[in-house]
Amino acid sequence: MAIKLPSLSSAKQILRRSTPIDVPKGYFAVYVGEGEKKRFVVPISLLNEPLFQELLSQAEEEFRYNHPMGGLTIPCREDIFIDLTSRLH
Repeated sequence: MAIKLPSLSSAKQILRRSTPIDVPKGYFAVYVGEGEKKRFVVPISLLNEPLFQELLSQAEEEFRYNHPMGGLTIPCREDIFIDLTSRLH
């Protein structure tokens, strides 16, 4: 049984950079990156994925409730985040 990975265009649809007021229903914003953080809007359905839950655990260990961007911050490189989340959806 093969695992089909979404195309890059699908990944771009899943992960959308947005303005602070541009978070549609069913999505939430996260900040990702080492150093400069970039904002992504991701579907809430990712919260059920074990790999995404691992990212949330890492965020909890590193930041607790003191997220430097004022929102949920994921402590990993942007390219790794995009690759991982594109495989989950």
